[in-house]
Amino acid sequence: MNAQIIDGKHQASLLNQKTKTDVEILVAKHGFAPSLAVVLVGHDPASEVYVRNKVRTAKEIGINSLEYLLPADIAQTELEAKITELSQNPQIDGILVQLPLPEGLNAEKVIELIDPQKDVDGLSEISIGKLALGKLGLRACTPLGVVILAKTALGNNLSGKNVVVIGRSNLVGKPVAFLFLQENCTVTIAHSKTENLPQICKTADILVAAVGQPNMVKADWVKAGACVIDVGINRVAIENSPKTKLVGDVDFEEAKDIAGFITPVPGGVGPMTIACLMANTVMAAKLRRNI
Repeated sequence: MNAQIIDGKHQASLLNQKTKTDVEILVAKHGFAPSLAVVLVGHDPASEVYVRNKVRTAKEIGINSLEYLLPADIAQTELEAKITELSQNPQIDGILVQLPLPEGLNAEKVIELIDPQKDVDGLSEISIGKLALGKLGLRACTPLGVVILAKTALGNNLSGKNVVVIGRSNLVGKPVAFLFLQENCTVTIAHSKTENLPQICKTADILVAAVGQPNMVKADWVKAGACVIDVGINRVAIENSPKTKLVGDVDFEEAKDIAGFITPVPGGVGPMTIACLMANTVMAAKLRRNI
């Protein structure tokens, strides 16, 4: 195996330690700890696990975590009223609505009701607009984590690197492209309609896979020595077993022999997403108070 594994758990722990120190300074100097409201609608098992992890991490760091567990059959108007109430509550610094929402609920309308100053997931139109324009604001957590991991591998100066992002979603593909542009990278966004996709991927110094297709990216898609960041989380069956396992969008076993650096799944981007959420909550608390 040639590739160096990028340890997302370790990098997340380093960022969490820094965030914990920031919280301790806020408590000592300003007399408050940031508060994060986490809204979970329904009983999606994966979402429940994510929320538990977020709440536990917040507690470890010293962030006040407030859970709002709402029924799956909640009316759109009731959910919107709850988000409006949280947005108007001066004691709350960050609001996270765990996605996806149950069928029948309009996530876009809900997200747009979050006060942009509290949009710690960085998904509202104002947050994305500030990102696109290079203005100060809260950035989407997973894309932020991707860039941090790339810097872990290649150093803080990514200027001039060729980046190929597979996937054009509003959650990952588009915002991560803007973040790499801010690092002075040359960015290509590829997707399901892209022609000659393997050849385009092979030009990348940094290849970001965020397409939701298990093991899609093969060894011959990867430039020798490239940094491969796998955002995919896909649950697939284990052969001759009733159990399942998590795999990424990159065929790890193949790509690790070609890449210079590669993230595992699990243990790569996932932990960084939660760590960036915590850092965003502290940043939101500071920005709201001009600290």
